[in-house]
Amino acid sequence: MGKALEVTDSTFEELIQGDKPVLVDFWAEWCGPCKMIGPVVEQLAGEYEGKAVVAKMDVDMNAQIPAKFGIRSIPTLMIFKGGQLVDKVVGAVPKSVLEDKLNEQLA
Repeated sequence: MGKALEVTDSTFEELIQGDKPVLVDFWAEWCGPCKMIGPVVEQLAGEYEGKAVVAKMDVDMNAQIPAKFGIRSIPTLMIFKGGQLVDKVVGAVPKSVLEDKLNEQLA
């Protein structure tokens, strides 16, 4: 079963440059909605293993990348493809919303 990668300010750019879509969950330990969506992100990591990359970034430990993308609310989930931001969701959303967005990038 796949597990979401822990990504940091220093590993982020390299991570999003791959040929697979990358879903990044920007979260924090103290955030209630983040805790709600966390297990969904882990499920997606397993279900999309080999097709997409699923990662999490703790915004309290990493300030540069969240600032670069102007993240003000968490959870914020962003999908990158070829190093470019292609989609974004703010807030805890149903798993089906994230699946639809990932599937769009795989099509």
